[in-house]
Amino acid sequence: MKVTLAKELKQKPDFTKLGFGKYFTDHMLIMRYDAANGGWQESEIVPYGSFNMDPASCVLHYGQGIFEGLKAYKDGNGNITMFRPRDNFNRMNRSAKRLCMPEIDVERAVKELEELIKIEKEWIPTAPGTSLYIRPFMIADEAFLGVHPSKKYIFAIILSPVGSYYANGLAPVKIYVEDTLTRASLGGTGEAKCLGNYAASLLGAEKAKQMGYEQVLWLDAETKKYIEEVGAMNMFFVIDGTVVTPMLDGSILPGITRDSAIKVLKKNGYKVEERHVGVDEVIDALKNGKLDEAFGTGTAAVISPVGTMGYKDEVYTINDNKIGKISLWLYEQITGIQTQKIEDSFGWVYHFSK
Repeated sequence: MKVTLAKELKQKPDFTKLGFGKYFTDHMLIMRYDAANGGWQESEIVPYGSFNMDPASCVLHYGQGIFEGLKAYKDGNGNITMFRPRDNFNRMNRSAKRLCMPEIDVERAVKELEELIKIEKEWIPTAPGTSLYIRPFMIADEAFLGVHPSKKYIFAIILSPVGSYYANGLAPVKIYVEDTLTRASLGGTGEAKCLGNYAASLLGAEKAKQMGYEQVLWLDAETKKYIEEVGAMNMFFVIDGTVVTPMLDGSILPGITRDSAIKVLKKNGYKVEERHVGVDEVIDALKNGKLDEAFGTGTAAVISPVGTMGYKDEVYTINDNKIGKISLWLYEQITGIQTQKIEDSFGWVYHFSK
């Protein structure tokens, strides 16, 4: 792997006022793919900067693009870890397969990411709730007009020191149930982490924002009866003591944090059900006093409690607009494992080589 270091380093931001996704480190990793020249080429770590792209580049016209998101941490002794990086790159390969893009070598990607983070280790914040956000992505880069898979691609990784995804941290958020627009459908790309899924969600998100909500809760495309996911998060409900989450049936992103939450809950004796969850079922449970709490899971926020849900012309308050006991406990468990404050009995934490 080639390494070209930046001649001038950026001034680092105030790590107590990071926000999310606003700042980027000095370097990035790039690897190019050319089907006519043996596939994936040698990787390079280069100064963070712009790409030169042809106006006819395939991604600009036909949307062949996928990405991932994961985090790295540094403890008080300077030891660096990542959380489930192989799972992220394996999921990226599943997304690549769905969009007719080349798969990457997972072990190679993890090792080269480790080298990039070692170079950028001073960018890893250590205050509670902060981390180094890692964004791998792949885009089609062959110049042509015509609907067929590209023969050239760019795989890259950029890094960003981040704080809480939401400005108010673990304060419960307001979500709006979108019953007109749809994000994804069975047989489509809903379970892939691809660009088009997020573009399709923007109008619903803007609609919700104008009504005072922070996120959109999407329903299934066919019947508009069953809950799928919330913007950038998977959704969970605690109904009469049971943790319930929509099943993965092809239109929902298989979240890494979702999987972590389910495994942690089950190991600690909680009853978890993965099944179709009707929006009417949730409303009925709320009205009958059986909806104990609701929360979303995702890499960015980890756990995001939901305090208000709008559906049709009604606004419902969940758990007195307070974070629930399971939501808070689960946040502490997962972040504790990520930051090594709680024993990792699942083998999820990736330790950097010395």
